[in-house]
Amino acid sequence: MIAIYYTEERSGLIKSIGLGLIHIYYGQGVGKTTRAVGLAIRAAGVGLRVNFIQFMKSGDSSEILVFANIPNIRYQCPGRHPFILSKGPEPVHYQHAAEALRYAHEAIDDGTQVLICDEILNTLIFNLLKEEQVKDLVYRCKEKIELVMTGANAPQSLIELADYATEYRQVKHPYYKGARARRGIEY
Repeated sequence: MIAIYYTEERSGLIKSIGLGLIHIYYGQGVGKTTRAVGLAIRAAGVGLRVNFIQFMKSGDSSEILVFANIPNIRYQCPGRHPFILSKGPEPVHYQHAAEALRYAHEAIDDGTQVLICDEILNTLIFNLLKEEQVKDLVYRCKEKIELVMTGANAPQSLIELADYATEYRQVKHPYYKGARARRGIEY
């Protein structure tokens, strides 16, 4: 068996580049938010100004307790976000998405260096935001601000705009055996 470490051949000269790359972490597997949290902490560790905005969450995830102690990470969440049931989104869901998107644009205007939009891709699944609104965010950040977007699915058009695109694939999860989410592990 041959070990595969890199999926592609490297092309071109090795060069240093600055901020302004686009990251997409998507899929049904766990770890997308955890990756984004790790990147936020890493960036803050070298003094970069980080804005971490949660879409489609209620602001009670355990990572926000850590963010509160890191001066150059600004955490924002519009507040309570109930689950979207089979009847579809309600006004609160649209308001939550619009406010989180407003936070993202304000962060760009305020000079953030790393903008993390956790679960923004899920707003597209429920049509809470339009794909053009997310693309606009990408265009505003490209080559200036490091933008990280997470969610369960990513449209091909966004993947094509991204510099990093990583798909998380779930193989097994205790949820399907009836386990509840555990604070500090799943949220």
